Amino acid sequence: MIVIPAVDVKDGRCVRLLEGRADAETVFSEDPVAMATQWASLGAPRLHVVDLDGAFGKPRQTALIAKIIAAVAPVPVEVGGGLRDWAAIEAVFEAGAAWAAIGTRAALDERFLADMCRRFPARIIVAVDARGPRVAIKGWTETTDVTVTDVGARAAAAGAAALLYTDVSRDGTERGPNIDDTVALARAVRLPVLASGGVGSVADIAALAAVSAAGIAGVVVGRALYTGAVSLRDAMGAAARRA
Repeated sequence: MIVIPAVDVKDGRCVRLLEGRADAETVFSEDPVAMATQWASLGAPRLHVVDLDGAFGKPRQTALIAKIIAAVAPVPVEVGGGLRDWAAIEAVFEAGAAWAAIGTRAALDERFLADMCRRFPARIIVAVDARGPRVAIKGWTETTDVTVTDVGARAAAAGAAALLYTDVSRDGTERGPNIDDTVALARAVRLPVLASGGVGSVADIAALAAVSAAGIAGVVVGRALYTGAVSLRDAMGAAARRA
């Protein structure tokens, strides 16, 4: 299991949100490129970069994301946030992204998901953002009738590279990931699952590593790295061990 530092960009700054709420923002750096470079220099095997302006509207940070990707090369970067059409997805690939993470459109449009996975084989990650068993969309501002396992099954059938599962109620809280639901999703679908949301300690990462055989391929860590609650070196050490 790998540890993937998150770099969330909004208005040109590196921020973290609490429970995905735009009105609960903490700015951690005025220079997202420097922050991403720091994680890469410490050995991060991958970065997770999100255009939060895109998540709540239309992508606005593609040029900045291109700078981040160039600065951390050869560390691969997965990019998400507002990727709801072909042009937006193509733009992040042109910026150098290794993977594009799509959420809202993947949940709402099965045909679009299949088409994108066919056009970009092994490069589409499906972001499954959950409030309970239901999928949250449009920057987590709405909840659909579609379930997490529904989207996971669609992603597997379409040939997605992985699922990125986030329990929205835990994101940015540092009160621990939703291990039970993450494992249940990983066992229900034949895709690697990236866990996200709630990591607050090295023990949380060790707990995920202990069940990684269920299909948990990685964990995205955000606020805990920025506050210093978790060091990247310790996190990677815990992720490499299995119980």
